[in-house]
Amino acid sequence: MSDVVVPPQSLPTTLGDLKASGWQSVPVKEEMRRNAVNCIIQGRPLFEGVLGYEDTVMPQLENALLAGHDIVFLGERGQAKTRMIRSLTGLLDQWMPIIEGSEINDDPYHPVSRHARDLVAEMGDNTPIGWVHRDARFGEKLATPDTSIADLIGEVDPIKVAEGRYLSDELTLHYGLVPRTNRGIFAINELPDLAERIQVGLLNVLEERDVQIRGYKIRLPLDVLLVASANPEDYTNRGRIITPLKDRFGSQIRTHYPLDVDTEVAILRQEARTASIGEVSVRVPSFMEHIVAMFSQLARESNHVNQRSGVSVRLSVSNFETMNANAVRRALRAGEKEVVPRVSDLEALAASTSGKIEIEALEEGRESAILQQLVSAAVLTVYKQLAAHDKMAPVIAAFEEGTIAHVGEDLTATEEAELLQRIPSLREPVLALTGGDDSPTMVASAVEFILEGLHLSRRLNKDVSGGAATYRSRS
Repeated sequence: MSDVVVPPQSLPTTLGDLKASGWQSVPVKEEMRRNAVNCIIQGRPLFEGVLGYEDTVMPQLENALLAGHDIVFLGERGQAKTRMIRSLTGLLDQWMPIIEGSEINDDPYHPVSRHARDLVAEMGDNTPIGWVHRDARFGEKLATPDTSIADLIGEVDPIKVAEGRYLSDELTLHYGLVPRTNRGIFAINELPDLAERIQVGLLNVLEERDVQIRGYKIRLPLDVLLVASANPEDYTNRGRIITPLKDRFGSQIRTHYPLDVDTEVAILRQEARTASIGEVSVRVPSFMEHIVAMFSQLARESNHVNQRSGVSVRLSVSNFETMNANAVRRALRAGEKEVVPRVSDLEALAASTSGKIEIEALEEGRESAILQQLVSAAVLTVYKQLAAHDKMAPVIAAFEEGTIAHVGEDLTATEEAELLQRIPSLREPVLALTGGDDSPTMVASAVEFILEGLHLSRRLNKDVSGGAATYRSRS
């Protein structure tokens, strides 16, 4: 099916009708300012789906839009820079009129291209009007070393020349991405990767608001909001934004990773796929969500992780999905229709973590040990935050009396849940974690979490063999 949005038939179809409708032409920055003002007055966010920036990034972005600035988002990978840039189209009017057939979205009241000027001169108020949806008013280019001025600004079209037009004829031009986004938003991702000589070509766009192509006496006054993203390290490592270009951006907005675990949890709930895989439904308890989020938070503070390359929120999302996938694989083998991830499923996080963070270890082969240390630290931190510590003394006493507990992938949820029968003192702290849910799958997850927390707190010993673990008294 086509995703093309069809304009309502009630919209004006000629220049005369447009004038009669009372439509007024405003610059794109004024249009976005007006819509941003409405959002602020009504207490609505500028756009949905970006969490954790309410008190930091969003006020800066609101200021930039109210000031009518071109914007650079500066931040490490995985900080929603591209999502915010693409969401800015929501601040445009839903429909915008153009001269029918215009390649650069000519304003019906102020046409700039040769095609549009000629058409208005010939047809006057009968000039046909087309309508462009807000989503089509966005242009984007990933800056790469092979990006050329022709890509961004334009070039002479040799086919049009071969058809008989003169080189001096403006109609021989093939417009680049920037002119084609006239009266809209143009974004450049990873701006420092753009060759410096190409960055120079953007100076006029940002200051004089026009483009000049191939030295011809053609001046196209453009109406564009220019937005860019950059990684802080790119200023010195892969490339840099030339000083005159940086000077022309009105606002530089610094993004950041989630400042707390709860925000990271909210993001992974929003982004990750968790509902079901095949015929197996997945439920994830809060403490397992917090462990995954805490892992990323600790990685961002670790001396063993290269912080210059960043620890993306995508790490939390991928680890969350991998943990759930491992739980589903376990359920499929056991013939279970519902599964809840357990601490033993965290062993699978190595595969989804290794490609997303850079471990700095002095010894070869230490990466896996460092990852395991981070997982254990995340489990222990969440255990200290969420477990009912005042209820653990009877549990420890049961182990000191000779109780041994076996857990792991080879045991079904029902088998692990039977530990509540053997260790009655486990019931209260387990149900406190599950919110009173006594289903075998949820109980098994809480049991593993408590036992691992007691081990990491140096209250129980743990023996590991493959995917199985045995907990016993330290005495």
